[in-house]
Amino acid sequence: MPSEYDVKVRNFRELNACARKGEIVFVGSSLCEFFPICELLQNVEPRIRVYNRGIAGDVTEGLLARMEESVFALEPRKVFINIGTNDISRDGYGREALLDNYRRILEQIRRRLPACRVYVLSYYPVNCTLPGMRPDAFGARTNEELRAVNAALRGLAQELGCRYVDVSTCLEDEAGNLRADYTIEGMHLYAGAYRVVLDALLPHLLET
Repeated sequence: MPSEYDVKVRNFRELNACARKGEIVFVGSSLCEFFPICELLQNVEPRIRVYNRGIAGDVTEGLLARMEESVFALEPRKVFINIGTNDISRDGYGREALLDNYRRILEQIRRRLPACRVYVLSYYPVNCTLPGMRPDAFGARTNEELRAVNAALRGLAQELGCRYVDVSTCLEDEAGNLRADYTIEGMHLYAGAYRVVLDALLPHLLET
C-alpha cells in the first residue's frame, strides 16, 4: 500500500493534468495544506485561482523531491511558499541545513520558471503558554528561533529576487506568542486565523 504522502503526490500529478497553467500555487507543509484559501477566496473579486500543494508533515527535503508535481508542472505565475517549520521541530535540527535546502528550492524555481514571482512567507509564531503545555513543547521551534530564521529568510529572499511576506506579526499577541484564540494546540490555526493571514496576503495575490 502506498503511504498517505505518496498518495497525495500522485493526486497532485493527476490533478495537474486538468489544471490551468499560469495561475497561483501555494506549497508547503500542514500550515499550507490546512489553509482553506480556496474557500476563503470565493467572494473575492476579481477571481483568484489558487492550487494548494501543501502536505502535512513535509520538510524542505520532501518539497525538493516533489517540485515537479507541486510547482513546475503547473507553470505558475506566482508561488507562495511556507515550508520548513517541521525541519525546525525535528531532532538534529540545524539552521544552516534548513536555509541551504530553502535556497535550493528558490534557485530551482528561479531557474525553471524565471518569470514566476516567488513569495517567501514568514513562519507563524507558536504558543507554549497554553494550559497544560510545557515550554519545550515544540522542541527547537521556539518563537526566538522562528524570528531568527524569519530574518534569515528575508535576507535570502532579497538576495534571490523573491518577495518576503510577513504573515507572523498579524498572528501575535502582545508577548509575541501565537494568539491563544487563533490556535488549536499552540501551532496549527483555526479558520478564523487563516482569514487574518489572507488579509495580509491579499495585496500580493491581487497585484498584477
